[in-house]
Amino acid sequence: MKICIFGAGAIGGYMGAKLAQAGADVSLVARGPHLAAMQANGLTLIEDGVRTTHKVNVSGTPADLGPQDYVIVTLKAHSVPPLVPAMQPLIDDTTTIVSGVNGVPWWYFHRIGGPLDGTRLASVDPGDAQWNGFGPDRVLGCVVYPAAEVPAPGVIHHIEGNRFSLGEPDGSRSDRAVALSQVLTAAGLKAPVRPRIRDEIWVKLWGNLSFNPISALTHATLDVLCTDPGTRAVARSMMIEAQQIAETLGVKFPIDVDRRIDGGAAVGAHRTSMLQDLDAGRPMEIDALVAAVAELGRLTETPTPTIDTVLALVRLRARSAGLY
Repeated sequence: MKICIFGAGAIGGYMGAKLAQAGADVSLVARGPHLAAMQANGLTLIEDGVRTTHKVNVSGTPADLGPQDYVIVTLKAHSVPPLVPAMQPLIDDTTTIVSGVNGVPWWYFHRIGGPLDGTRLASVDPGDAQWNGFGPDRVLGCVVYPAAEVPAPGVIHHIEGNRFSLGEPDGSRSDRAVALSQVLTAAGLKAPVRPRIRDEIWVKLWGNLSFNPISALTHATLDVLCTDPGTRAVARSMMIEAQQIAETLGVKFPIDVDRRIDGGAAVGAHRTSMLQDLDAGRPMEIDALVAAVAELGRLTETPTPTIDTVLALVRLRARSAGLY
């Protein structure tokens, strides 16, 4: 089984290191100093205080790697559509695209059933770049839970978590999902195959939708924004609007909104990824996390006044910093 991880940053690098450690046939696509460091010195993983280095097949040119059985995409959502043409050499008739991207996925309405089946989402797939360039039948959903960082080029520091939930858009337990789950499990990762992957997407999105933009606007860490009465109320209102959309689409939430916010507070003084991107001058992941939910609100005729307000504010904040 040939596996390529496209976007070998913190999460992709962590998965790649674990697969390499287990002897899997894995290759990575990266760029810049991170690519150069891995080519020169291998990929170093720091996990539980233990530092290991693995020789990996890594390239900045997908054509060097050839067709793959699985292409696991671990980029920021807004980075994917422009790279679809560059990914084509990795894809043949049997390739599965594993969508390990945060936010509302571009394939959300593929095989969902009902009147919205097949609906395209302009906010996360402008011009249908992924729908047409990958094809929705290739996709296998993936919800990414680990936290990791890149403290230096070629080095991945694993902080916590090792679960990558997998799921077919139609909820079936397919051979391709089971086969990938087995390989990831053999590498020491948790990779359950879920019959309702969209439920997990929404539980994670619930926090990202609200905590990320609020933190970017206030520069508050999770423990502060989840306990301050004002920002907690804004987050809660956004989450209630999102829950109404999701439940209209058939999603079932295993916890209530206040427990989800309390879970965010329990993480402690964590700076969300959107705040980290703002501080580092990187493009901010607004569309897949916030704008897509507003788009789903319009599709389901669900009012989203708080989401729309926060979206307008964070978009202007990003534009003023040249990051959107």
